[in-house]
Amino acid sequence: MKPEVKKALIAKFTALADDELVLSHRDAEWTGHGPILEEDIALANIAQDELGHATVWLGLRKELDGSDPDQLAFFRDSTKFRNAELLELPRGDWAFTMLRQYLFDVYEAAWLSAAKASSYQPLADAAAKILREERFHLQHTQAWVERLGLGTEESNRRMQAALNMQWGYTQQLFVPLQDEEILVRENIVPDLSAVKTKWLEHTTRHLRDSRLELPLNIGYQPGSRETHTEHLWSLLAEMQSVARWDAEAKVW
Repeated sequence: MKPEVKKALIAKFTALADDELVLSHRDAEWTGHGPILEEDIALANIAQDELGHATVWLGLRKELDGSDPDQLAFFRDSTKFRNAELLELPRGDWAFTMLRQYLFDVYEAAWLSAAKASSYQPLADAAAKILREERFHLQHTQAWVERLGLGTEESNRRMQAALNMQWGYTQQLFVPLQDEEILVRENIVPDLSAVKTKWLEHTTRHLRDSRLELPLNIGYQPGSRETHTEHLWSLLAEMQSVARWDAEAKVW
């Protein structure tokens, strides 16, 4: 593998893992606080799946550079994370959480579907495996978007408020990383512009069918994944606290 391709692929695996890791933590914050017991369990399972997917991507990075997934997850500072800002925002209410998960699930399903054809076989295999679980996630969150959008006046208002807040943030999902075009040329990762087209087709149709209006003003749009909101620092402080309490511990 060419050095420049390897470097770009390590960065991509890191970003993929960080998206899953941070979203997993936000979803896990609902454990014990879900609106009904069944959904409490369902979202906890989704959070566990996302954490498992982060492990897959960090495992692929390890194969390239020998890095330790636990060290990357629990001992990196916020400035080194490359997750999308959308995923680090506070959990908000149930409408906010379900909409964020839905918007990310559609993106991930489109990206993974295309990534199954990757010329880098380990990535293609991982995409096929993760996609099987993500399809269930999408079915779940898509149903909630419809249920809340078409529900009461209050549930629709909350969903619309969440959409107005999140729509601009979602655009960062389709901003390529530095040097990502190398991977696209080598047919290792999908072209994000094509992924965005599929994402827009799905989300636009379903949101409108759920009586939600796309924001006329796209709102805040994050740029590079090297910058983050103030919320990531506090999220990592909680997520990493046990590991950092005794960095030399081998067994808990």
